[in-house]
Amino acid sequence: MRFFIVDDDPAIRSMLAQIIEDADLGEVCGEAEDGTTIDLDFLEWKRVDILLIDLLMPNRDGLETVRHLRGYQGKTVMLSQIETKEMIAEAYSHGIEYYVTKPINRLEVISVLQKVKERLLLQQSIEGIQRSLSVLSGHPQPAKKEPLAESSFSASAKFLLTELGMISENGSKDLLAMMDNLHHWEKSSSGHNRFPSLKEIFMSVAAEKLNTTNTTAVNKEMKAAEQRVRRAIYQALTHLASLGLTDYSNPKFESYAATFFDFVEIRKRMMELESKTDTSMSNAKINTKKFIFVLYIEAKRRMEI
Repeated sequence: MRFFIVDDDPAIRSMLAQIIEDADLGEVCGEAEDGTTIDLDFLEWKRVDILLIDLLMPNRDGLETVRHLRGYQGKTVMLSQIETKEMIAEAYSHGIEYYVTKPINRLEVISVLQKVKERLLLQQSIEGIQRSLSVLSGHPQPAKKEPLAESSFSASAKFLLTELGMISENGSKDLLAMMDNLHHWEKSSSGHNRFPSLKEIFMSVAAEKLNTTNTTAVNKEMKAAEQRVRRAIYQALTHLASLGLTDYSNPKFESYAATFFDFVEIRKRMMELESKTDTSMSNAKINTKKFIFVLYIEAKRRMEI
């Protein structure tokens, strides 16, 4: 059974993951700090069976997120300190399976997740029996539609931006648009090896976003996008440096720090964080081109895993 946890409190995410692991309920296949970081394609790509999501989060709350996940085939468990009847009723009206109140109680969480797990397994068994009966009756049910490659690639890129702690930055939207642009370019490039230049990517995405070929407008959008992307990448650098400063053996730090950035720059940012240097005075350098192409290659690689 695969669990995904969405909560803006890292301590809560860590506690829930530990409970799931200790109780042998399944595996936690991912975490996010806000509802804006997940969508239906992403959950399907991660093969999430049970989604645990906090009600109150800064950018997009649990109820709004669940509304955006209409069609999700797994089970959803809502977490919240709020216990008003109206709020709980609204949560259940959107398909929430169970409602767990905070502060987190270990025994309650285990009990609820065990019930949800059993209900999901029963549902899967019934669906399996129905498929078998439909085959015997000569009227097989249509196979479930497989996610499109584009959706899988987009979900893979979004997952990486979430892992890098930058998905809530405005520049992440530009980066995702660039990933789609590169993906389409590669499929239509007829075997040519040269990737488009950074300027060509920014220009193509800007023209597509504005739906115009007006040079002045496209150039203005390009410059704005470059600034947004740099700020987003800098946030990723800061996030990884912070993880490394707290725990040098952190899996995310080990996996991503030297992959997306020059380690010298990571080390500079770690020292700045340690000395509490003003962000505007940072000496760490951002290599936008490297980051974009590494993101693209890593998104492709993870899509194929």
